[in-house]
Amino acid sequence: MGEGEKFQLGTVGALSLSVVSSVSIVICNKALMSSLHFIFATTLTSWHLLVTFCSLHVALKMRFFEHKPFDHKAVMGFGILNGISIGLLNLSLGFNSVGFYQMTKLAIIPCTILLEILFLGKKFSKRIQFSLGILLVGVGIATVTDLQLNALGSFLSLLAVITTCIAQIMTNTIQKKFKVSSTQLLYQSCPYQAATLLISGPYLDKVLTDLNVFAFKYTTQVTAVIVLSCLISISVNFSTFLVIGKTSPVTYQVLGHLKTCFVLAFGYIIVRDPFSWRNILGILVAMVGMLLYSYYCTLESQQKTAEATAQASQAREGESDPLINVESGGGTLLNKRPPVWNKEKD
Repeated sequence: MGEGEKFQLGTVGALSLSVVSSVSIVICNKALMSSLHFIFATTLTSWHLLVTFCSLHVALKMRFFEHKPFDHKAVMGFGILNGISIGLLNLSLGFNSVGFYQMTKLAIIPCTILLEILFLGKKFSKRIQFSLGILLVGVGIATVTDLQLNALGSFLSLLAVITTCIAQIMTNTIQKKFKVSSTQLLYQSCPYQAATLLISGPYLDKVLTDLNVFAFKYTTQVTAVIVLSCLISISVNFSTFLVIGKTSPVTYQVLGHLKTCFVLAFGYIIVRDPFSWRNILGILVAMVGMLLYSYYCTLESQQKTAEATAQASQAREGESDPLINVESGGGTLLNKRPPVWNKEKD
């Protein structure tokens, strides 16, 4: 199996792991919050990150991956920014209607593209932009219902979008710049993310719910579901870094909208959530956008590979060509036959 095939297989595996684990944790958390009334999302996320770090530390001791220290300031800044973006997204949901929060999530893809064009010089073809437009329209039809605006909620949403975009772009660029794997980056940044949310989580949850997470009655059932949620989060956090590292922040956001469609479908099939023709139409349009995006990305990737192969082949041919017909001033320097002496003239 060639390197390209191995990379494609690894990418498909990362995408699949991300979808399965994310949909699983959404179903688990929905049961925890709706049925068991544990509504402290930010604190729960801090526990997720803490358990993820502990599990990675055990994996490190068992030599499943190698610890690779690099720029400490970059890791700390990245970890804290990630933690802040999670907190802001939760605040955005708390201070806005669900419809406006969904619009906030839809804005992450255009914002990411804009930032990558302005600061990284990345280019997106018109057909990629077209497919993303179809995707966003579809998800918008399926998820956006009411749009109630308020100044504080809008400001928090703006901050959430910007910090999320920067954090996801950094996830990709740090892995490539410092030549670290997704596991190595997650292991080193997890403590800072967890610490940020462990400190701010109880306060944010108090603001959003008017309840104290430490005063909640933790029954055996609640504790079991929290433990299950934390175990699933290991796979979610790992696959997030893996997908962004292997693909791009934009592709990760596209995958996120695919998860949203799956969650809506599972919600209708399993727990009989209300479902309308608008939801069905939106999901179908979004799926068309995702398929087009996948097709165009694959097509452009193949074109780049073919161009790189052709250039490498031309370079090899150029290096192997004999030095013939090299002229200097009009006289040919190579392939000249040496003069033949005529003995009769001696």
